[in-house]
Amino acid sequence: MPFHPRNRHQGHYHFAKLTARNPALKPHLTRNPSGEQTIDFSDAAAVKELNRALLQTQYGLTTWDIPEGYLCPPVPGRADVIHAIADLLSTSHDGQLPPGTQLRGLDIGCGANLIYPLIGHAAYRWRFVASETDQMALDNARRILKANPDFLPAIEVRKQADPAQVFSGIIDAEERFDFSLCNPPFHADQATARAANQKKWQQLGKRENKSDPGLNFAGQSHELICPGGEAGFLQRLAADSKDFGEQVFWFTTLVSKAANLPALRQQLEKQGARDLRVIDMAQGNKHSRLLAWTYLDKKQRRAWRRKRWQPAE
Repeated sequence: MPFHPRNRHQGHYHFAKLTARNPALKPHLTRNPSGEQTIDFSDAAAVKELNRALLQTQYGLTTWDIPEGYLCPPVPGRADVIHAIADLLSTSHDGQLPPGTQLRGLDIGCGANLIYPLIGHAAYRWRFVASETDQMALDNARRILKANPDFLPAIEVRKQADPAQVFSGIIDAEERFDFSLCNPPFHADQATARAANQKKWQQLGKRENKSDPGLNFAGQSHELICPGGEAGFLQRLAADSKDFGEQVFWFTTLVSKAANLPALRQQLEKQGARDLRVIDMAQGNKHSRLLAWTYLDKKQRRAWRRKRWQPAE
C-alpha cells in the first residue's frame, strides 16, 4: 500500500540531500544488491541518523535526538497517521480540513521522540498536548522543543502521574481537543516482546547481536510492554474515553492486531460511541489500522464545528 498522497516521503530517499543536512548519516550509507544507496535498517544508529535527517529536511527541525534504547519511530509511517487524521477531520467538516491553527490534538504517550506533534505541527500547524509517564522521555521531549523554538509555542508536554490512567489527569475540566491519538504498547510481557523482536530480525535476514542486545531491542519496557498487552491497554483507553466524550471530538488509536478490534468495537458501542471507523494503515511489511470513534451526536458535532472550526464573521 503506497503512502498517503500528502506524505512528503514518496519514492526513494534522496541521500545526497539528507547527508548534506545531517553529515552523521553519511558513514551509515551502504548499497543494496541493485546498487542503490540505502542504510542497514537493523542498525539502530543508522536508523536514528536517517530519521534525524528526515525531520531536518522535511519538517524544519534544527536538531532532534533520543536517548539510547528508546524507540526510534519510522518518520514516513508516522506521517501517514497524521495525514489519516487530517482526512478524518475533513469528513466532519464538509470535506474541507478545518484551519490548522484552530485545531488542537492530544498525543497519548508521546515517548522521547515526540514524533506525532512535531510532524502534525510542521505539516498542518496543529497545536498539541503530549502526555507521557516516563520522566526521561518527558525530559527529552522538552529538550527537543527547547532546541526547536518554532515548535515550542505549539506543543505542551505533560506528565501522566498515574500510569493506570489515560485521559484522566491530563485533560483539564474545560479543555477541548479536536482529536486524540495513541500508538499503544504491543506486548504483555518481556518474553513475548523478545520473541516478536527476534521474528523481526529474522525477516531482516539478520542475527541478533548478542554483544549489544539493547540495539536489537529498541524501546524501553514501558514503550513496548503493559499489563494485558495491546488488548489490555486499548480496553483501558476506551473505558477512560467515555468520561471525556464531550471534550474530544475524535478519539483515535492505532491497533496493531486485527484480532483486538471486535471486542474493542463492542465495548465502545456499549459505552455509547455514535460513530466508529477503521482506517487501514499499511506500508511495506507492516499492517496496522487506525480506529476512530466519537461520542458526539450530529447536533453536537455541528455545534463543535461552528464554535471551533469556523472563523468568526
